Amino acid sequence: MTRITRGFVARRRRTKVRLFASTFRGGHSKLTRSTIQQTRRALVSAHRDRGRQKRDFRSLWITRINAAIRKIGVFYNYSRSIHDLYKSQLLLNRKILSQIAISNTNCLSMISNKILLNF
Repeated sequence: MTRITRGFVARRRRTKVRLFASTFRGGHSKLTRSTIQQTRRALVSAHRDRGRQKRDFRSLWITRINAAIRKIGVFYNYSRSIHDLYKSQLLLNRKILSQIAISNTNCLSMISNKILLNF
């Protein structure tokens, strides 16, 4: 019986996987079975960490805002300031607030003073 070496379809699939795994080290970029396993693992990690990255950045923004607000007022904290921000209907999200806290602390103090004067 003659040996069948599978046609161009399987070869095309393997080369596609190998191109994805070309930057992996050792057998993870050379051996077919190991390459397939590692690419699947890499894709799972990338999918999981996209959500985790959003969480990490949000917590970083919250930490920065809290630190800047505590410098401004003695008895004022992050949760109270966000609550007052929503009550005064100022539409600033946490990313913008953290950028303001880093670059221009005076502007953040002006925003917090405006919120405090409304209540």
